[in-house]
Amino acid sequence: MDVIALDDPTDPQIRGWHEVLAAVHAAEPDGEPAPQPHQTAARLLGAEQGSRQLLWTVQSGPAVVGVAALRLPGESGAGRPGEVDIRVHPAHRRRGVAARLLAVTADALRADGRTSVIAQVLARPPAVGFLEAHGFRLVLTLQGLLLRLSDLPSGRVAELVAAGPPEYELLRWSGVVPDEYAAALAKAKHAMADPAQYDGAPWDPDRVREMAEMVAKRGDDLYTVAAVRDGVIAGFTEIVVPADSPGRAAQYDTAVVPEHRGRRLGIWVKAAMLGWLAEERPEVVEIETDNSGDNVHMLAVNEELGFRKERESREYLAQVADLPTR
Repeated sequence: MDVIALDDPTDPQIRGWHEVLAAVHAAEPDGEPAPQPHQTAARLLGAEQGSRQLLWTVQSGPAVVGVAALRLPGESGAGRPGEVDIRVHPAHRRRGVAARLLAVTADALRADGRTSVIAQVLARPPAVGFLEAHGFRLVLTLQGLLLRLSDLPSGRVAELVAAGPPEYELLRWSGVVPDEYAAALAKAKHAMADPAQYDGAPWDPDRVREMAEMVAKRGDDLYTVAAVRDGVIAGFTEIVVPADSPGRAAQYDTAVVPEHRGRRLGIWVKAAMLGWLAEERPEVVEIETDNSGDNVHMLAVNEELGFRKERESREYLAQVADLPTR
């Protein structure tokens, strides 16, 4: 079996990659729609803004049996970890394919001056066992939730919006945050229970703008609703509507600043977002989100809104020095 670096993926290589993803999804459904060929091609042919992407496949004869994508945010030597995604065709597991791909990505991480790497996988034995056996440690458990908008009782959204605390006002925008609120939004993002504690990338106005620009570059639409008092963002929520599948929107960040908690701001901004989407994007029929397993408050908010658990995934972190070499 040969490990092949894909510097400029060809159509046959993209098809082979997609066949692996489709086979993995069929064997391990995760509640999300099956990957589509055009989505795979878009991912392989363009790295996210502010990052570089390295790709490898393992081939057995003409067939692609394993794939690995390594995302490198920022410049070489940046303090942020890389992000690795390794998939192996179910019919070719337990043959050392994943280990070979991990060794290749580890060498690339060292060459780029990285000291750590993150991997996110479904909470199932094959992937979890592999990562834990190769030096990765669990840092975050995520609950994958789905809200079907048709399940919302009539008038429920308007009721929740009307119940908002009168000392706050709702602010909303699409795309990049208005300049006068960029610093306030960055500060509010620090309230999230997310990987910021270990990814070495604190939120600041530039990173907030970079995230929104990255979404726009993909052709997707970012919507934000914030609860504001005295010019300060006390809480906010973000939704992204994908260009290629607008029926299912993705929940991005939601947070309430600690000193403003206990006023139901989280459910208020989320309800306001649902009302806005109904007006602006009526084609959206579902919203998916991932919640940190220990974020009890936000899980309760989402459950009250009608989100239901679809899957559980885990994020693992490893020190590059502990990973194998080729």
